[in-house]
Amino acid sequence: MNSLPFNAVLLLIDLQQAVDNPSWGPRNHPDAERVAGALLQAWRAAGRPVIHIRHDSTEPASTYRPGQPGHAFKPEVLPLQGETLFAKQTNSAFIRTGLEAHLRERGLDTLVIAGVSTSNSVEATVRMAGNLGFTVWLVEDACFTFDRIDWSGKQRTAQEVHDMTLANLHGEYCTVTRSAMLI
Repeated sequence: MNSLPFNAVLLLIDLQQAVDNPSWGPRNHPDAERVAGALLQAWRAAGRPVIHIRHDSTEPASTYRPGQPGHAFKPEVLPLQGETLFAKQTNSAFIRTGLEAHLRERGLDTLVIAGVSTSNSVEATVRMAGNLGFTVWLVEDACFTFDRIDWSGKQRTAQEVHDMTLANLHGEYCTVTRSAMLI
């Protein structure tokens, strides 16, 4: 963590029990929550800033809808009293949440991002953060996604989707890294 500014923010995105529902299908990185939890513990121990993002879906059938069991945070990354939490209703953590204002008011310009899903909310947040001028580190092994069917109708594994998303983001919107480089 020595190469990051001391005030680098750990931004944890949508790590809620919703993703345990079988309807999401096969995923990659089965240990991503444990890795994100280890990052969280390291950030807390160092006194670095942490921000939790919670998805509050407005879709009636969503596993992320408030009032559903899936709305709860994963046990590995439960927010502590006093840690900052923003609720979102879109894929980007910056849309109608106050996140950008919070970061700018505190002079926080470096984000270390982990969460779910790599190809949705993580990707949208990373792209927006990069476009807004934040320095972004995306922790590859603390993120995961799910199998998808591509535009041509071919089934793609979660790992393929994850890898392609990282390839699209790295070098333009963020620097992709692994947790071992940060802990």
